[in-house]
Amino acid sequence: MKLVLATQNPNKVKEIQAALPAEWSVTTARDAGITEELPETGTTLDANAREKAAYLQTKLGGFALSDDSGLEVDALEGAPGVYSARFGGPEKDDAVNRAALLHAMEGVTNRTARFRTVIAWATPTGMTTFEGEVEGIILESERGEGGFGYDALFVPEDGDGRTFAEMALEEKKAMSHRGRALRAWMAALDGEIIPR
Repeated sequence: MKLVLATQNPNKVKEIQAALPAEWSVTTARDAGITEELPETGTTLDANAREKAAYLQTKLGGFALSDDSGLEVDALEGAPGVYSARFGGPEKDDAVNRAALLHAMEGVTNRTARFRTVIAWATPTGMTTFEGEVEGIILESERGEGGFGYDALFVPEDGDGRTFAEMALEEKKAMSHRGRALRAWMAALDGEIIPR
């Protein structure tokens, strides 16, 4: 099966591809010929995921999958949340975003946070969403060279003390927010699109 994702983020493509059956081919909206920026005008992860999936499904027909993810920090009243990719500015620079988060968290003792993902699955007959989240804490400095986004600052509570950026991709997908949302989506499709 060939699956086109409503994202221009190659890191998301890599993570999603790693979670899917080996025979599936995953590509980006850009590789499918859509070069314009995908719409993200919603104020929630759910709204953005739905908007991107609907846009891609309308453009290409068939089936479309989108993902919108965010880091919700309790001490920042849930920020950066839906604005995670632009927390440090409109350029969507991961390093700038992490620096902005560290600055916002200076002197803060409550470091609890969660990553959340909403996946939207658009078909010619409707839209379904699936969610995944993982609780953890925000460090006071970065650790690890892998991952992307805020991974170098986030330690999942169910892990062994390493950040997502210190884990191999297989380890991260086993406990990550995106991995959990993808598994919920695939379970819903079991026997329908995914062979038993």
